[in-house]
Amino acid sequence: MRIVLVGPPGAGKGTQAAFLAQNLSIPHISTGDLFRANISQQTELGKLAKSYMDAGNLVPDEVTIGMAKDRMEKPDAENGFLLDGFPRNVSQAEALDEMLQDEDMKLDGVLDLEVPEKEVVKRIAGRRICRNDSAHVFHVSYKAPKQDGVCDVCGGELYQRDDDSEETVRKRLEVYHTQTEPIIDYYKAQGLVVTISALGKVEDVTARAMEALKREDVA
Repeated sequence: MRIVLVGPPGAGKGTQAAFLAQNLSIPHISTGDLFRANISQQTELGKLAKSYMDAGNLVPDEVTIGMAKDRMEKPDAENGFLLDGFPRNVSQAEALDEMLQDEDMKLDGVLDLEVPEKEVVKRIAGRRICRNDSAHVFHVSYKAPKQDGVCDVCGGELYQRDDDSEETVRKRLEVYHTQTEPIIDYYKAQGLVVTISALGKVEDVTARAMEALKREDVA
């Protein structure tokens, strides 16, 4: 099974990707992980990506596509994969189609996680991180600390990351609507898109996603 996972920032793509990949017995391939792995291993693509990032420039599509291609050719992806964060725009989607066609393969489905914009802002802007340990994460609405601004685990100060400010979240949503959302229409034209609500408990969304994939006979 070869699936692309799409949705706005704050939709819970990373969390759902991990559960779905486990349930479907396929590797979860995330753009963030690809970049970190290539840069830490100092591959040629990693060095190239780092040179753009260090200069404050966007990494060109062909570099991202190259990393994705290398990863999809690994033995564990032979029977399928779940892509998270790639493709990010229509040109990357077209490149993915070409890659798969070259291997006489095709995508089985595109899972679109739907979340209202108001909820996205609430989810991300409400996050608070512990300064002592970034693994200690709280939320002003969904997982409030016992004492405002203080980590329940170690007593460290809780703060809001710059990336999580409402202004930054709205800018990220603009980028999503402009660059990534068009791939949904691109894949709808191929009859591949399954849209589900990403509201509710994590396990409920996972169950909804699995049921939707079965219902649409994605296999």
